[in-house]
Amino acid sequence: MSLFGGLYVGQSGVQTSQNALNTTAHNLSNIETQGYVRQQVLQGDRVYNPVTGTAAISKMQSGLGVEYSKVRQVRDGFLDTSYRREVGRASFYDTYYETTNEIDTFLGELTGASFKSSLTNLWTSVEELQKDPASAVTEGQFVSCASQFLDRAQAVYNGLKDYQDNLNAQIKDVIEQINDLGQQISKYNDMIVRVEVGSEEANDIRDARNKCLDELGKLGNITSEENPVGAVDVSFEGVSFVIAGKTKVFEMGVKTDPNTGFHTPIWSSFNDMEVFNCNQEISTKLNTNVGSLKAIVLARGDRRANYTDIQDENLYNRGEVKDDGTGKMATANSVLMNTMAEFDNLIHGVVTHVNNILAGEDTVYATELTDPDNIGADIHEVPADKQALYTDPAKQPKELFVRLGSDRYDSTGQYTKEDTTKSPGDTTSMYTIANIKINPELLKEPTLLGYPDRNFTTADKNVDQTKADALAEAFSTQGSILNPNVTKKSNFIDLYSDMVGSLSTAGYIYKSMSESQNQTATQIDNSRQQIMGVSSNEELQNMIKFQNAFNAASRYINTVNDMIDHLLNRLGA
Repeated sequence: MSLFGGLYVGQSGVQTSQNALNTTAHNLSNIETQGYVRQQVLQGDRVYNPVTGTAAISKMQSGLGVEYSKVRQVRDGFLDTSYRREVGRASFYDTYYETTNEIDTFLGELTGASFKSSLTNLWTSVEELQKDPASAVTEGQFVSCASQFLDRAQAVYNGLKDYQDNLNAQIKDVIEQINDLGQQISKYNDMIVRVEVGSEEANDIRDARNKCLDELGKLGNITSEENPVGAVDVSFEGVSFVIAGKTKVFEMGVKTDPNTGFHTPIWSSFNDMEVFNCNQEISTKLNTNVGSLKAIVLARGDRRANYTDIQDENLYNRGEVKDDGTGKMATANSVLMNTMAEFDNLIHGVVTHVNNILAGEDTVYATELTDPDNIGADIHEVPADKQALYTDPAKQPKELFVRLGSDRYDSTGQYTKEDTTKSPGDTTSMYTIANIKINPELLKEPTLLGYPDRNFTTADKNVDQTKADALAEAFSTQGSILNPNVTKKSNFIDLYSDMVGSLSTAGYIYKSMSESQNQTATQIDNSRQQIMGVSSNEELQNMIKFQNAFNAASRYINTVNDMIDHLLNRLGA
């Protein structure tokens, strides 16, 4: 190599050291930037020129200096995949825990204004009525407590429905967020491919794309794979979402139920296939407990649940799937629907008991409807051979709780049965929370209780103690179970306690799972940060190292320059 060529060797050292210093400065300036990945400088030898002639020992080559080979991101793909899976699982249980907290709030369990107090007050008024059935005072107290009981029950149920609507709105927002992230990932794919096709490194763009993937991992179960040109293919819940080289993202769509207004996530590009199978078992093994979107869909449910959900054990535990692919979600899979069904079943039991007793009609306990041996049976209705015909409307008994959509007796005087086959679309004939009110005649004149034998008196003007005792017995009998999966029988007060206890247990489990998953995600992220995070101490060491290399290359250039000057100006003279 000529002496002048030595200048270029020194120049390569200066340039490479300067570029390395720039990279170090870039790392330090982004030390607090969320999602930033440390960039590492790789240096290598430039091309070696062979010296003329054949060497006996060495290759007789002279180097052309150092080059700035590559600036690479320092990250671990396995940790990235693990983090996105675990943070998605943490988001799933965060949503479930938040839902149980909201339900407890509606029931008043967290504020001290528990629904149980209105149920207890109704039971107390029944006990007072039992002591003096013919008293206008005790009758008025009973009707008043029943009115307060129903008002509180409807407030709770309406609160649960409003929360369903709130979750429903969240579903649409999350779907829009998912589609937006998909568009950003697709855009970054194109930018990375265009930059790296020229042997450059698009590290900052990769950081932005990885941040989008981390955010997407919180919302659902995703997988991603990078192809040789630097773009990534992304699947969401096992379905292709972003495909490298495709300008179109397979966006998630929304199907809206015309009756409830509930949004269902679908794949518009795949024949409107639903994104989630909501009747699958929720388990870590199957990875069916990942992502906040699925948690919101499950927590909300797909309908306004009522007591009929408790009747059908198959619907409660496994859901319903029709030949056309449509169906109903398993009630047990939705914390909101499960609570609504259990709560409405409790109210339905109280209402039908009280009405049947006041009407003087012989019937089995309505809450035995939930007995596993009787699931699906129409046993809460008045048996046909026990039904009385009231052809004279003036002599028809007055029920305390009346249906909004139908009278207790039809035009022929026959009892109007509850038709549950149309539920949940049509509840007009059902004694469900959303379809009942207190009899306005009894609100005005409570002494009409037991009409036409008013004031709890029989035809011979004696006190109808039997009817009052039957009311008290209805509240104390251990004849109700919480749902088809429970065998313990309880009275109405204990049934409510069982419901709250079951909800509290579920909330405790969700809280434990949430804390555990968040801790796992944090540990994995800490491991990621140890690899990809920027250490100020390490970068300062690199800065000193590259600065010394820069100074050494500068001194080398100065030395060669002095040698050339000596040769040209002194020896040449």
